[in-house]
Amino acid sequence: MAVVQERTDELTSVTTMTGGQALVQSLLAQGIDTVFALPGVQLDGAFDAMYDAVNAGQLRVFHPRHEQTAAYMADGYARVTGRLGTCLVVPGPGLLNATAALSTAYACNSPVLCVTGQIQSDLIGFGRGQLHEIPNQLEMVRSVTKFSGRAVEPAAIPALVNEAVASLWSGRVRPVEIEIPPDTLFASEDVALLPGVNRPVRSAGDPGLIEQAAKLLGKAKNPLIFVGGGVVNADATSELLELAEMLQAPVMMTPNGKGAISSRHYLAQNTVSVRELIPDADVLLVVGTRFLEASIQPWGPKGQQNLIQIDIDPEELGRNSPVALGIEADARASLAALVDCVAVHNISRPPRSRELAELRTSADARIDAIQPQSGYAHAIRAELPDDGIFVGEMTQVAYWAGIGFPVYEPRTYFTPGYQGTLGWGYPTSLGVKVGVPDKVVVSVNGDGGFGFALNELATQAQHGIASITLVFNDSAYGNVKRIQNVQFDGRTIASDLRNPDYVKLAEAFGVTGRRATSPDALRAHLAESIRANEPTLIEIPVEAMPDPWKILSIR
Repeated sequence: MAVVQERTDELTSVTTMTGGQALVQSLLAQGIDTVFALPGVQLDGAFDAMYDAVNAGQLRVFHPRHEQTAAYMADGYARVTGRLGTCLVVPGPGLLNATAALSTAYACNSPVLCVTGQIQSDLIGFGRGQLHEIPNQLEMVRSVTKFSGRAVEPAAIPALVNEAVASLWSGRVRPVEIEIPPDTLFASEDVALLPGVNRPVRSAGDPGLIEQAAKLLGKAKNPLIFVGGGVVNADATSELLELAEMLQAPVMMTPNGKGAISSRHYLAQNTVSVRELIPDADVLLVVGTRFLEASIQPWGPKGQQNLIQIDIDPEELGRNSPVALGIEADARASLAALVDCVAVHNISRPPRSRELAELRTSADARIDAIQPQSGYAHAIRAELPDDGIFVGEMTQVAYWAGIGFPVYEPRTYFTPGYQGTLGWGYPTSLGVKVGVPDKVVVSVNGDGGFGFALNELATQAQHGIASITLVFNDSAYGNVKRIQNVQFDGRTIASDLRNPDYVKLAEAFGVTGRRATSPDALRAHLAESIRANEPTLIEIPVEAMPDPWKILSIR
């Protein structure tokens, strides 16, 4: 690698460097110190530059065994830290492999930067069949990103990185992608490096609309609050709690909103208890959620109720349910403004702690009757510290957890959101653990979803990622098979699975393997695994499980 030569011009600092060096320096300028990446010939210039940054202690590089995992790990890292999660993949099939993860990050408003290679810059668009060439790569990835762009000169890379990151942090946070051809990564020229992008000051919304909302809420007899992942992502949890306590308003949290207030608080309600509250609610405050689930259910809100929706994305306002007031605003800033304004208009409110605690107790009893999901989930909760993290795959115990799992702190419960991406849980949990190595991270998987990325046991062992992976094994795509049995008179097809001995499989990769055959045994193995603090897989053989949504008449 050539030595970087610096000179100072009249207006800016200019450095002679390669495109690969310009990319790495631009990432470092954004505060990025961790990259999840797979090497390939079109990225050689970038990886050679990263070598220097790694040796200088400026950068960590985690290399998994599949591009989907690189992007999933970036998503997990981003969600748990609130920082940029960065992945680096080859073009064409590499980027296509990563798009399932990018679509999940897009659904969950995760700050992921995907850096992609390209074919030789002078051959783009000719369709000659170059290695990894696909037509319209930039246009393709725009379906699952907020921004995509290309730099074909080293000098253009700092501005492109800044443009992408600025787009990512503006308005509704979503993943972005940039691509750089291999000749650009190796080319050398004068480059003006730029300082990193600052996150924008977030708007509290139109003051007039905030005042109207405050009057409606302050005078409401039975206000009810719905919140989603937008509240957690905006770090608006303390403002939410202050407003909810001021209004004595119950709070319903979507799965991605879990932890916005602690499940121990009497105002924290769930999908079962909230159905008892909606009919009497006169004002609904909806913050940082699409509000889809509640709006389409028979138990959802009715037209006579005043619905106030606050969202950073103006396209979400009124999309799924008519609103009396739609306010484009940041969750934290707007909730803080509402706290100030509601205090002026608020009526006297007796505490509702006894009433709401009794309602939750009754609802929890119904939810906890669903077995064996409840027993296994409570075994996990019993050993997981309050700040321990639950990563829920598309599997029965995680489905139950979305309804009944207690969550005590923000950024400790993660789902794939509306994408429902089978196979996301295990690889995402690896990125979560990298982001918070001192916290306990438990990934809850079925055998079907785990099979999408079980090769990453090698990654977990190689990088010493001490997360705990649970695999509930019913030798089937369990949800699919149950539907086939119930709705199609047992005409099961393509839903049975042949699985390995998971304990032996884990050990073959250098990961500790355990097996639990009951909730009590799972709890004991979890406690042992937490103490050991090492890469661990626990297999739990199970039979077919019931449908919690049907039992509770939620869907």
